[in-house]
Amino acid sequence: MKEKRYRSIIKTISWRVTGTIDTFLVSYLVTGKVGIAASISIVEVFTKLLLYYLHERLWNRLNVGKESSAEPDYQI
Repeated sequence: MKEKRYRSIIKTISWRVTGTIDTFLVSYLVTGKVGIAASISIVEVFTKLLLYYLHERLWNRLNVGKESSAEPDYQI
């Protein structure tokens, strides 16, 4: 089964929201400053969105762990 690009985009956004919250919290715990934590979080949103999307598209091209949907799904 092949994933469509928009599925990768939706997954990218949902994962990035989770990751950004984590980055903000860790940055705040380390620095104790909301402004610095927010700045770090804003920058990493854009870099990690792009990296995750490219990562997803690359993995979509690989056949590792995929089975054809035409094959029966028998378990022995």
